[in-house]
Amino acid sequence: MPRKLGLNSTQRLALIKNQASYLLWYGKIETTEARAKEVRSYAEKIITLAVNNYENTIEEKVEVTDAKGKVSVKTVVKDGSKKLAARRKIMAKVNDLQEIKGSKESKAEYKKRTKDVNHPLVEKIFNELAPKYAARKEEKGQGGGYTRIYKLGDRKGDAAPMAVVELVD
Repeated sequence: MPRKLGLNSTQRLALIKNQASYLLWYGKIETTEARAKEVRSYAEKIITLAVNNYENTIEEKVEVTDAKGKVSVKTVVKDGSKKLAARRKIMAKVNDLQEIKGSKESKAEYKKRTKDVNHPLVEKIFNELAPKYAARKEEKGQGGGYTRIYKLGDRKGDAAPMAVVELVD
């Protein structure tokens, strides 16, 4: 039975969604133990969905006409139906975090780097995390277990048990 965390259902879902998004983006978050256990479950389901569907792509040949009227054939890689459905489910389950501009990066360089990416967190899940965990699944012969929880002890103010949730390498 899921924990209520002292919140109503909409607040609880928003909290878990936010923390799972930050966990997937940064790879590590610090929170209370009860929240950590809920976030772990939520994030692992998202990663499993991505691992199972990240390779489903379709290549299409498209005729493109340029400004001079010259026709050329271009190969376009699109998501397959299962990957598209998984992508949409994941977009519903996480909050879209935006790419952060580097400290020594100019505005033009930042715009050039992020021009083609509409949903950076979803792209990171499918392009970085899913292949990494799929290779781990092939190597170790086991799926799941993508996160780990470290218990830190009690928080100073209210003695709440604290924990760190991180993605396994």
